[in-house]
Amino acid sequence: MSGSGLRRKARELALQALFQSEMAEIPLGEALEALRDHFEVNRKAFSYATQLIDGVSQHWDEINNLLEKHAVNWRMDRMSVVDRNIMRVAAYELCYTDDVPASVVINEAIEVAKKYSTDDAAPFINGILDGVRKAEEEKHTS
Repeated sequence: MSGSGLRRKARELALQALFQSEMAEIPLGEALEALRDHFEVNRKAFSYATQLIDGVSQHWDEINNLLEKHAVNWRMDRMSVVDRNIMRVAAYELCYTDDVPASVVINEAIEVAKKYSTDDAAPFINGILDGVRKAEEEKHTS
């Protein structure tokens, strides 16, 4: 599996852990461990998924505030659980990592949304993440 394929699997794992954590009201780390313990998970993908989960968890409030700021007329609690967690992972990568280009992060989020969410999710997620990307770029150029 290519590096980008591994990263997509890791993003999907992170989404699944975030979803499970939110729906079952269990800590994120436990949710990710449960996925590893009960499903066949690629170890290399699990490593990056752990990094994503740790990052989202560490920057939870900042990420949620940023997404809500760019989701005009949408509160986080009105978004689907899947969509908001796809965006949390992507927002973490956009704001707190520098090894993946922003265009790749957004494209990956859209591809994951096409697999796990509704037909309306991709343009919704794209619009919000593009706002986050622009805000990040402005922050680094000013």
